[in-house]
Amino acid sequence: MTPFLQLIFTLTIIILAAKSAGYLVTRLGQPSVLGELLVGILLGPTLIDLTHLPFITDPHLGEIIYEMGELGVLMLMFIAGLELHLSDLTRETRASAYAGILGVLVPVGFGLGTGLMLGQPFTLALFLGLSLGATSVSISAQTLIEMKALRSRIGLTLLGAAVFDDVLVILLLSIFVAVSSGGNGLTETALVLLKMIVFLGASAAFGIWLLPRLSRLVARLSVSQGSLAFAIVILLVYGLAAELVGGMAAITGTFMAGLMFSRTPEKSVIEPGLHAIAYGFFVPIFFISIGLGVDLANLGLDAVWLTLVITVVAILGKVIGSGIGGRLGRLNWRESLQLGVGMISRGEVGLIVAQLGLDEGLLDQTTFSAVIGMVILTTVVTPPLLRASFAQPKPAPQPGGQEEVS
Repeated sequence: MTPFLQLIFTLTIIILAAKSAGYLVTRLGQPSVLGELLVGILLGPTLIDLTHLPFITDPHLGEIIYEMGELGVLMLMFIAGLELHLSDLTRETRASAYAGILGVLVPVGFGLGTGLMLGQPFTLALFLGLSLGATSVSISAQTLIEMKALRSRIGLTLLGAAVFDDVLVILLLSIFVAVSSGGNGLTETALVLLKMIVFLGASAAFGIWLLPRLSRLVARLSVSQGSLAFAIVILLVYGLAAELVGGMAAITGTFMAGLMFSRTPEKSVIEPGLHAIAYGFFVPIFFISIGLGVDLANLGLDAVWLTLVITVVAILGKVIGSGIGGRLGRLNWRESLQLGVGMISRGEVGLIVAQLGLDEGLLDQTTFSAVIGMVILTTVVTPPLLRASFAQPKPAPQPGGQEEVS
């Protein structure tokens, strides 16, 4: 087969498998994203190795699938922002700030302590802690969307906390890399912070003052699907600017783009079109692509045990850190637990941090494999744990077997 036919074949299997697995797990009372993540692992090198079957000869196919999946997560976070309003997030700023900050500091401390207890050098142990501090809320956002809870108090706090988490993790990583490479940590930190402020300020100013006017102008043009095409362009520009200007994750930029578009009258035109494109094609590819890059079968015994240890530490770190942050932000205990669970997933952000550590020589191969395993496990367990945390307890039976009449 030609490379194009190989791509068509692979995409057919991915979308069919993703939707089938999603349907099966929803029948079991779980969010569809769980099935898509699990079937992605099965399609990857752990079992089937879809992109390296004997008749798949295109060496770039795996990279193409991965990049198409990245477009999917950008659209997913844009849709999450589109379903909210800027004023929604500002109502929970205090809880978001505490949860985001403590949701980084506590896992970093736990990871550092775990690394030192396992006999790792301080530098390696510290980077292990930093890799546990990252959070990717794309999985939690999708789960909350399915549960129709994205606009709940927990959903709003979770999305706001993710922004604080992203900023703090990048600052800490920048300081660490600068100091470990012999650079000026203070100067590097100031530069990184300045870039973030410039990006956040410029993107907010553009979104508040210019974007509504441009949206109205485009809507009046006789262009087929002009508003939808314009939204996709802005989505991509915000993601690009977040990476290149702000030094932040692209998903943070596309989430902001969605928030800005939620203020425009064209939202009602954009939302259904983007939903169809994203959930019909790109988002399933993203969830499957997470598993396609993971080979659990090649994990050595040392890496397996280390994976289990740091996964437990990673889960506890987020639940405790973000949970305490939620309590400080005046959430009740149940809401704080839901918030902590929603921050567990490391997703693609964790993969990026782990790869940085390997490239910079800050993680050895065993620890890198364990961190990748932790990222996959935390990503897989988040949807069912989050759904369970939202489950309403059954009322206790009344004495004599009679139901209470209200």
